[in-house]
Amino acid sequence: MAAGSVGTEPGRARAMWRALVGTGPRVERDRSDTPTDVAIAVVTAAALLIAEVLVEFDRGGLPAPQSMALLLVGAASLAILGRWPFVTAVVVGLSLPLYYVTGPTDAWTAWLLFFVAVIRLAARGLRAAPALTILVALGVFMVGESMAFEPWRALTILAWMIVVVAAAEIFRHRAAYLRQVEERMLEAERTREEEARRRATEERLHIARELHDVIAHNISLINVQAASAVHRRDPDETYAALEAIKTASKDTLRELRATLGVLRQVDEIESACTGDGVPVAPTRGVDQLPELVRRTREAGLDVRLIVDGVEDADRADGATVAAAVGLPAPVGLATYRIAQEALTNIRRHSGAHRADVAIERAPGEVAVRIVDDGRATAADARPEGNGLRGMRERVSALGGRFEAGPLPTGGFLVRAVFPVR
Repeated sequence: MAAGSVGTEPGRARAMWRALVGTGPRVERDRSDTPTDVAIAVVTAAALLIAEVLVEFDRGGLPAPQSMALLLVGAASLAILGRWPFVTAVVVGLSLPLYYVTGPTDAWTAWLLFFVAVIRLAARGLRAAPALTILVALGVFMVGESMAFEPWRALTILAWMIVVVAAAEIFRHRAAYLRQVEERMLEAERTREEEARRRATEERLHIARELHDVIAHNISLINVQAASAVHRRDPDETYAALEAIKTASKDTLRELRATLGVLRQVDEIESACTGDGVPVAPTRGVDQLPELVRRTREAGLDVRLIVDGVEDADRADGATVAAAVGLPAPVGLATYRIAQEALTNIRRHSGAHRADVAIERAPGEVAVRIVDDGRATAADARPEGNGLRGMRERVSALGGRFEAGPLPTGGFLVRAVFPVR
């Protein structure tokens, strides 16, 4: 036998045994219900003894010691039902017929013990233990009837057995149903916790992407303008650079406030609105692209905004561009962030002098394409950094397609395609 199959044999044996006895890990030798079993044993013993005494007194006699002992032993076995159900099954299965075989009367008392034991075993989801109780009792009854057969008594015993078996099956199915309901509730709770963790992880990634986009773009722009101001001797040009730094830092602070609003369980659109839904600060989208292009151009990179083949769209106001494109807010935000990150990477890494930001509508989709004339070539392909990875995650979250890489003729291409209605 292969070594890998040796370890699976015990597991298969346990699975076959559980299938036979009708139990699982939760109910097999369960000690959690021991106090309940002890309480049931005490109540059953008290009820059996009181009933036995009353029945015998009503008949003008005294309870037989062996009958009392058999009832007590059978009731005591109920206390260990959770730990050793088959011991209880055998003890109760013997106690019932022996009570009638050795006792002076045919009272109904012992059937209470038998009924409680079988129902309790079945209610725990067991199948073999209740069956063993019934088979042991029937076997001893058959031995007794073979010595002194009475048709009426045999029919009574058979009727009682049928009633007990039917009741046991009802309780077993009900217990199985309740366990399934409990397991489904536990599974639903685990699913809710996993969903909450997943959403928390996605929210953290969203915040990380937003912070990266905001800080990388605006701080890079501030750095370019500050370096320009240091080397300029013309006061007017220096003041212009400082004004650009002021504007970029103001935008940075405003976007950071909007992004950190997510930590207060408010998304970017809600954090930019008042309680009645009226925006108090602009939400980033395609309407901000003309301003982004103008600020990037002021930083020294020649950028053109092309919308559906119309060049120099940055000369129009943002509302006109947004109306021409007509994108949903999530797609508009992703379009803006991708253009922002791509232009930041161009200024920082490509050495390019010119870049185009193009938005193209097609039936059922919209594409944003950023291409530059930098020094990147196909031989310069390298692993994606955080910026490109963040773009790809944004596009994937909206069900779109993303590609980025150097062009054969030189330069770098970033293209994202979003599905839209």
